[in-house]
Amino acid sequence: MSNDRSDDPLDPSITKVGRRGFLKGAATGAAALAVSTGAEAQNPSAYKASYSAPSYQQLQRDTGLLAPPTADRSVVRPGSDLMVQALKDMGIEFVASNNGSSFEGIQESIANYGSPPNHMPEYITALHEESSVDMANGYGKAEGRPMAAMLHGTIGIQHASMAIYQAYNTGTPMILIVGRDDGFIQAHTADDMAAMCRSFTKWDTQPKTLAECIDALHEAYRQAVTPPTGPTVVVIDMELQKEEARDFVVPPFRPAKIGGVDNATAGDIAKALFDARNPRLNTGMFRTPEGAQAAVELAELIGASTSTTAIRFSMGFPQRHPLCGPGADTNYDYELGLEVSSANLSLQRPSVTSLTAQRDAMGIGFGSLRDSGGAGKAGGQQNQGRVLSVDAQASIPLIIAELSKLMTPARQREIEARKARHASANREKYLTDLRAAVEEKKKGWDLSPVSTARIYAELWPLIMNEDWCLASPSNFSGAHHRELWDHNKPYSYLGSSGAGGMGYGLGACTGAALAARGRGRFVVNVQTDGDFNYAPGSLWTATHHDLPMLTVMHNNRAWHQEFMFIQYLAGVRGRGTDRGHIGTVLRDPFIDYSKMAQGYGMHSEGPIEDPTKLAAALARGVESVKNGKPYLIDVLTQPR
Repeated sequence: MSNDRSDDPLDPSITKVGRRGFLKGAATGAAALAVSTGAEAQNPSAYKASYSAPSYQQLQRDTGLLAPPTADRSVVRPGSDLMVQALKDMGIEFVASNNGSSFEGIQESIANYGSPPNHMPEYITALHEESSVDMANGYGKAEGRPMAAMLHGTIGIQHASMAIYQAYNTGTPMILIVGRDDGFIQAHTADDMAAMCRSFTKWDTQPKTLAECIDALHEAYRQAVTPPTGPTVVVIDMELQKEEARDFVVPPFRPAKIGGVDNATAGDIAKALFDARNPRLNTGMFRTPEGAQAAVELAELIGASTSTTAIRFSMGFPQRHPLCGPGADTNYDYELGLEVSSANLSLQRPSVTSLTAQRDAMGIGFGSLRDSGGAGKAGGQQNQGRVLSVDAQASIPLIIAELSKLMTPARQREIEARKARHASANREKYLTDLRAAVEEKKKGWDLSPVSTARIYAELWPLIMNEDWCLASPSNFSGAHHRELWDHNKPYSYLGSSGAGGMGYGLGACTGAALAARGRGRFVVNVQTDGDFNYAPGSLWTATHHDLPMLTVMHNNRAWHQEFMFIQYLAGVRGRGTDRGHIGTVLRDPFIDYSKMAQGYGMHSEGPIEDPTKLAAALARGVESVKNGKPYLIDVLTQPR
């Protein structure tokens, strides 16, 4: 026994070892014990040689009892401070993450960088990596620009992979920062971390120096917002986060340059629209709110009737604009497609399918990425005319400029008369369709459980004069908003998950609520129960960060689509349908979502089964959200 070192694990005189070294040693020792031979297990000295007992200071540090040093700072200007500065310069508002040691340098800088300490980007605490990426997805769809999510090494990517894949399918821009710590837990690291999600991300890099890291963050933003838009990945080593930056200066951020058609093509398009007696604009999903506004300006300038995808995607043409609809005459003599197919000419930015060959090196062959039906497409229309693979949003200002050169007072008078005819016809069609929809929604109005149509119908008068965003997918809850609500904002409806995956809704709505919180609007989430149970922890995130989100449970106590499939299959096989509930329903016991919400600290009520009590509950929920407090209403519902 040495005279200068005690074997007592609680002896304060033992030399200090950092938390990382202690945990690494403990992990190594445990592994050695697990693979020891019988002889080694019987010989205590064999085990002792590979494992050192933790010191008193180490135990205190790892139980949170040891105060950090207050003097002799080892790093005065850590590299992670500069990384946070780069995020600030790019306007990143939020970084969502579930904690992980591989990015603790960046996390600490987000909390403490600057004087006063940093508040932008704000660190958003997620309870699951999948939820953090879903939050970035909801935010990106609502704002048309990225937020960031941080993932802890290999296990963070694996947890988040479903959410990343869904964002890739919808072309949602986001920045994924993956922490890498090759000196800590080896199961959490890899040589090429981004390879785990390369087939369903747009771009990735693993910088080797601090300067490269700042450049990588800048390029990740540009890549994310440049068509084809999508998730980008930057893998950042822990040592770069802790590196002393000294006098390194963060270079200014250069925004992405997104080009449209050339001037000659813009002139040709303008001439065709000008010469047409009944032009038509078919519009799809633009990159940002500015694209939707530019489309409105073009439609009004030329007096064209328009189509819209606002009831299926975000960033669409306003549904109740006077020119939105079939118009007074459906014999269009020139049709221009803006991010959708059209009869004469279509301007459509490339989709993520164009990246498949270079990104899917393993040849996975994701079904949704095999053909031309990727993100930004309206679907259901055939390419009948010429297609230019170019961003419509960047092209519209050039077309408007060329049209303005052609405009004459006489043609302006003709256009104003055409606009009036279109507005009158579109208004009449809207009222006719609304009357028919209302009659249809009355079916089952007084039934218990509550009809999904009644949820949407009774919610609409409470929010119609508010600045709202329906962030949840609606295909499993009847999609009644499409006929009953007015979708006039770029974020009125954010669409589906993108790949039909479960667990998306609550996280995406929380991300949309992040965007809504500082902008005077609030989020509506008609939440299916099956999807909810994959990742309910976002309720805590919404409560913790005071997010304006109203969640109305579509609680049909089943994965109803699968229930129907099994019942049908059992029926055609001649086995009856009485056992189709096995594995497809959520009962014995029933789940109380109101109590779950309360457990996460959220105000809630329900379950509500009496339809006459629904309206009052919705009113209470809306009032709570308008006051900045999220709210959940558990409603027992009809299957669809």
